[in-house]
Amino acid sequence: MSDLEIRPASRQDLATMTDWAATEGWNPGLHDADAFFPTDPEGFLIGWLGDKPVTCISVVAYDDAYGFLGFYIAHPDHRGQGHGIATWNAGIERLGKRTIGLDGVVDQQPNYARSGFNLAQRNVRFAGVPGLEPAGDHPLVELADLSPDLSAYDADLVPAPRDGFLRHWVNPEHRRTLGYVEDGRIRGYGTIRPCREGHKIGPLFADTPTVAEALFNGLVGPEGGGAVMIDVPEPNGEAVALAGRLGLQPVFETARMYRGAAPSLPIERIYGITSFELG
Repeated sequence: MSDLEIRPASRQDLATMTDWAATEGWNPGLHDADAFFPTDPEGFLIGWLGDKPVTCISVVAYDDAYGFLGFYIAHPDHRGQGHGIATWNAGIERLGKRTIGLDGVVDQQPNYARSGFNLAQRNVRFAGVPGLEPAGDHPLVELADLSPDLSAYDADLVPAPRDGFLRHWVNPEHRRTLGYVEDGRIRGYGTIRPCREGHKIGPLFADTPTVAEALFNGLVGPEGGGAVMIDVPEPNGEAVALAGRLGLQPVFETARMYRGAAPSLPIERIYGITSFELG
């Protein structure tokens, strides 16, 4: 193996990583990096051979107990040379003793298992042009900043609080976020964003199927009938049924896996995960 130098990625490097993710078929959002990078600016690593980037990984630390691994890619011209595993090891080392989550593509899942990751659930990407129902009279509210109520609601549905991420994710410049607010209380929220192909919803969190469907319809309606994707945790049967009822088809899958103590999450309220890259 040639001399591989692994170092933190710059904001510009993260654009390269996102391009590689698009080549892998993951269809990242057009402006994802604007929210990803500030979450943990030291949490994105690139492996270099001289002045050429050849590998990457993200290892974002949400707090002292939990981190998420994504963007694990070796450039096709440099696979099978040990550069990928060296980058993987550097990423795992950065997260230390934290529980680590990831969403693994099918062909890598055996490798992740050998590294101590255990399956929690399958996530299935559903895609298509949805057949929407009339919006109806639902208390949907545009969310343009991170409120204490939104922070608290989100924290119940993810392994670790992520205010630093959400503050950028709900910025209305590049994404649209709706809350379902009933009697002054958030009962669900979702975000839609433009991607390389179509739009993607993530997250979609809701207390009930009715809330989830209202949010989905409210998010998609203004986007004008184009293709929409959502990554659904398979154990949530109501979420799978909703995707099917709206005319979406399964096109891709990953596995949510954890190394360390897996969090206990209310999967029945998770209708769509936020992203493959940051969980």
